[in-house]
Amino acid sequence: MTTAVRAYAAHSPTSPLGLFKLDRRSPRADDVVIEILYCGVCHSDLHSVRNDWGNATYPLVPGHEIVGRVVEVGAEVTRFKTGDRVGVGCLVDSCRQCSACGKGWEQYCESGRVDTYNSVDRLDGRPTQGGYSEKIIVSDAFVLKLPDKLDLAGTAPLLCAGITTYSPLRHWKVGPGSKVAVVGLGGLGHMALKLARAMGAEVTLFTRSPGKEADARRLGAHRVVLSTDETQLDGVAGRFDLIIDTVPYVHDLNPYLPTLATGGTLVLVGYLGPLDPALNSAPLVLGRKAVAGSLIGGIAETQEMLDFCGLHGITSDTETIAIQDINEAYERLLRSDVKYRFVIDMASLKQEATV
Repeated sequence: MTTAVRAYAAHSPTSPLGLFKLDRRSPRADDVVIEILYCGVCHSDLHSVRNDWGNATYPLVPGHEIVGRVVEVGAEVTRFKTGDRVGVGCLVDSCRQCSACGKGWEQYCESGRVDTYNSVDRLDGRPTQGGYSEKIIVSDAFVLKLPDKLDLAGTAPLLCAGITTYSPLRHWKVGPGSKVAVVGLGGLGHMALKLARAMGAEVTLFTRSPGKEADARRLGAHRVVLSTDETQLDGVAGRFDLIIDTVPYVHDLNPYLPTLATGGTLVLVGYLGPLDPALNSAPLVLGRKAVAGSLIGGIAETQEMLDFCGLHGITSDTETIAIQDINEAYERLLRSDVKYRFVIDMASLKQEATV
């Protein structure tokens, strides 16, 4: 037996998102049924809907920055109860047996992680569908507890933008005395500034856009460097232990490599694809510098991130929208016209007639 819920879905790469009847599976013994209260809008949602990565399966219900309230639990669930505030991020399952899963790196599952949407359920073979919907049903092992004091709308983007930037900060052991730079001030970049500052690092923003200094400092930056100004770049040569590059499109990494300290790392979290122009390997070899990548985080690390944000009062800067405005929000997202994350108030979905 399935349960019909209202959702917003895309039916092709060129069609707008619209009202859709989504059949959720019957809850299993280890499942948590969640009424979705807010869902963040990630740039990945837009890429998926428009099939920019060539793997979209339609109809497609996006959304992997989900916060809500537990309305039902399976017979084997002990960690959650009805009424709990919970979250679901980018993952809803993995093989739970491979080396990566054993390390808590479910996002790198060697048998293939199960994404919250545009993926396939490991047990029933049905397509997974995301958080632009009334409810979601997820195994309790992939449900997260939310700190009581955090605003729910501001918490939603932590489930992707937050963990995407928290994970490399933790992996490269950022703490007091670390010197961290962030490339780009958007949904990911603004979270990286907040988190690095809360970890005690000296924080710098690299930006191509003049006029962002006041906002960057409000978000946690100690310094702002205009990356198109060679004099400013020279002024931070050899400085940074870690650079988190959040830019979501192809761009030149070479100007940033001389700003890494010996043994430093530039980690890509926003862009997937070939680099153009090619990397100059000389700074890497001569300074034991590295260019790396990082993808979201595992479930335990995501819970750690939420707890850290609860301790430090960190949420995303958001603009709340109704689900009916999602197509306009996508167009604004393409223009970077949001500070810094759209979040859908899912109460607006109740205004739609039943499909």
